[in-house]
Amino acid sequence: MTDGRIAKARLGADGPEVGVQGLGCMGMSFAYGPSDAAESRATLERALELGVTLYDTAHAYGAGENEKFLSPFVKAHRDEVVIATKFGLAVDPDDVTKRIIRNDAAHIRESVEGSLRRLDVDVIDLYYMHRRDVNVPIEETVGVMADLVREGKVKHLGLSEVTAAELRTAHAVHPIAALQSEWSLFSRDIETNVVPTARELDVTLVAYSPLGRGFLTGSFAKAEDLTADDFRRHQPRFTGDNATANAALLDPIRKVAETHGATLGQIALAWVHRQAPLHGLPVVPIPGTRKPGRAEENTAATRIVLGPDDMALLEPIAAQVAGDRYADMRFTSAGRE
Repeated sequence: MTDGRIAKARLGADGPEVGVQGLGCMGMSFAYGPSDAAESRATLERALELGVTLYDTAHAYGAGENEKFLSPFVKAHRDEVVIATKFGLAVDPDDVTKRIIRNDAAHIRESVEGSLRRLDVDVIDLYYMHRRDVNVPIEETVGVMADLVREGKVKHLGLSEVTAAELRTAHAVHPIAALQSEWSLFSRDIETNVVPTARELDVTLVAYSPLGRGFLTGSFAKAEDLTADDFRRHQPRFTGDNATANAALLDPIRKVAETHGATLGQIALAWVHRQAPLHGLPVVPIPGTRKPGRAEENTAATRIVLGPDDMALLEPIAAQVAGDRYADMRFTSAGRE
């Protein structure tokens, strides 16, 4: 690592090198309440200066609006950034708590053309299946995705929230470069089966919501602290007695943060980065932010090394978390393992 930029990691066995921390772009135009477009664009640029090269979006984020928002930035830095987007998930317009999942060939082909058009690129660097449609064999879905690679529309394939068995089946059809799943001090269910399988298959783990959707930073303590249009108001961990119990779990993070002169968020991210050597596979968290200063704070976490005493203090947290990470866990790997 030189000139203050973050280190790098490779996506899969033959994928591109990216900054060891990426940027989740969803909140810039979707789900987390009002945002400032100019500040978000400044965040994209500052993150790139810091060595962040993996930028994560999806068709589901604002029905394509997030992809459109990212397009000028991606075009301006096409040779420097790796753009990842996804198909297969939509939000029910009549009920934001409900999801529409499709993995069929017609949907995949329609989705990739839409993403290429909205991003205004010739090829998508990393294309994910956002969620698993259990009514479509995963080998059929990945077979269509592999066709997109052969046709030059996609460079590398990714999956999100799949089980270990689903990952193994998919990887046998076409190499999977990245597996995106939730992984944080509050969410560790993937460690039992998914992470060991990813390590065996040389698949990079892209950790989404590594800051527990902001809860681990202490930026909010309960759903009522959020704006009415913030989707986190519907997540079990942030409501009622669950929120009260979970807020108390930040105390050991505060103790570690004081030791390192760091913020709560930096310790939460440093913990995720520590999982790479502990589990023996590349791990690239993709914290989301809309502020340049937060991008600086987040990337600085890559230089914090947590010691055995720190890790021991943080170890019990996940087992004490109250509430599921989604109201409907059927669409997560944990819900199908």
